Amino acid sequence: MQLDQILLAIAIAAYVTGALVLIAYFLSRSELMQRIGMPLAILGCVAQFAELGTRWAISGIWPLTNLYGSLSLFSAMGVLIFLIFAFRYRLWFAGGFVLLIAAIALGYATTWNEGFMPPVPALQSYWIKIHVPLVVSSYASFMLSFVVSVLYLIKYYGEQHFARGSAVSGALATSAGSIPVTVQTTYAALPEDEIVIGTPRGDSPAIATAAENGNAVAQWLATLPSLAKLDVMIYRVVGVGLPLLTIGIITGAMWAKESWGAYWQWDPKETAALVSWIVYASYMHLHTRNAWRGMRSAWLSVFGFATIMFCYLGVNIWISGLHSYKV
Repeated sequence: MQLDQILLAIAIAAYVTGALVLIAYFLSRSELMQRIGMPLAILGCVAQFAELGTRWAISGIWPLTNLYGSLSLFSAMGVLIFLIFAFRYRLWFAGGFVLLIAAIALGYATTWNEGFMPPVPALQSYWIKIHVPLVVSSYASFMLSFVVSVLYLIKYYGEQHFARGSAVSGALATSAGSIPVTVQTTYAALPEDEIVIGTPRGDSPAIATAAENGNAVAQWLATLPSLAKLDVMIYRVVGVGLPLLTIGIITGAMWAKESWGAYWQWDPKETAALVSWIVYASYMHLHTRNAWRGMRSAWLSVFGFATIMFCYLGVNIWISGLHSYKV
């Protein structure tokens, strides 16, 4: 095996093992699982970047000229951005799912590995070393925001479930002549879209109450960060991805002008990228409004990542156009 293949095998093994270990941490909150999983994430990320560099050194061909190379960078950057946020904001709980997506993307990338093939003429430009890393890095950022958004929604709907249970219990207790718990009735009286920070027991009082009453699911949900913190994390990660995508689209337009004579030609890839940009720009704008923070913005982040995946893989693989180079 060549060195790049060895590094690829190390990266996949580290991601798969790390994903299993960090998912175990997510479920059990075992500090041992965290201490094992994080070095595996670092190992896989380093091995991936080393693999891309080795391919470039061996072949003399920029490694991001095909779908294999771009998916490799997507995996590596996704894990790198996760590690930065994890060490800065203690985002360990998202690691298992980030590594799982990275492992799947890297495994899928191997099916597109055609060896050291020279790029088509349109890709033989210095812009490929600027445009592709920017765009793929933005995709990786949005992948992390997607993972945190899903976790937000899990806790949010868990809170709704226990709040409804509290309302039913309170009604039964009242009909029996007893006084319901104040926290439960106060929270249950709030409209669904007005469950905000400042309610009793933080922003998930129904989960806290159920956890104190011994409910195992509620006890597990209570170990997740608050809804407010998860919402802020989504916002900050999107705040990294959107500027990268913006600059990526601008550099892509400049490359298009040089290669095809026009900055914009409404190619399927260009159109899909613009749709994704509009979704995430809307997210950033709407997040400034209290009514859109939380559940609505989390769903918008999930939808945004769906548009990113369509732009990245759907257009490249299934739709022909000027960008039909599988990058």
